Amino acid sequence: MTTKRTLTLACIALCLSVFSMISCKKDSKSTDTDIESAENNSIAEADYNDVTTMVDLAYMNGNNMSFREQTGDNLLGGSCVTVTIDTVSSPRSITIDFGATNCTCLDGRKRRGKIIATWTGKYRNQGTVISISFINYFVNDNQISGTKTVTNNGRNGAGHLVYSVQVNGTIVKANNGGTITWSSTRQREWLAGDSTLNVLDDVYSITGSATGTNASGASYTITITQALVRRMNCYWFESGKIDVTPQGKLVRTLDYGNTGCDANATVTIAGVTFPIVLQ
Repeated sequence: MTTKRTLTLACIALCLSVFSMISCKKDSKSTDTDIESAENNSIAEADYNDVTTMVDLAYMNGNNMSFREQTGDNLLGGSCVTVTIDTVSSPRSITIDFGATNCTCLDGRKRRGKIIATWTGKYRNQGTVISISFINYFVNDNQISGTKTVTNNGRNGAGHLVYSVQVNGTIVKANNGGTITWSSTRQREWLAGDSTLNVLDDVYSITGSATGTNASGASYTITITQALVRRMNCYWFESGKIDVTPQGKLVRTLDYGNTGCDANATVTIAGVTFPIVLQ
């Protein structure tokens, strides 16, 4: 009888132990609220897309280049922005210089340093390659570096121009906030606005994937599950979804929503949704 009782108690203890382990595992998943990788990816997405917008404004029309809106107003504002265009050298180049101290632009962001771009042909011409790099370039005291290459692949079956976009970037956050690395391979489809000379009415659809490390040093992968829609008169994506998978953690879905041009988005982890404000 004693032996049977001992075995029974042992079995109960083992079951409780296993149940405890399972419960802890479930609890750890349900309390996973780490959205750092999703937020850091959004910073990289915004900063490197912002760079393309500025360069597009400057060289969109080949020799007829302008860094201004169709109305004549400077997009970024202020006399602290200087644009130098070299149409003689090969490849041609453009330098956007915000100066050595912070330049407050019309979008409220503070920029300093230089964006350098070279291109092999007109933006709309199939085969044109645009290469973008940086010299001591900062946005809100975050240092942006690396390279971005945009290649015109011609028109697809819908008649839209399609560009392949490759980024290998690093962002050193202000105030010793850590370093973000970001490598992405994208396809960018020009949905609307290609019939005008005003970059700010352009609309793009973006698909693809990325890998990186967040500011805490953890690696993550990115997959666009619903095409990102970017209107070039808006700093943020207006819609689209991204799956972010940090190393050793659950997939979290970053949803840009569908409320138009705003900084509001959500991150969903294991069915729990957290609102975030994009930087």
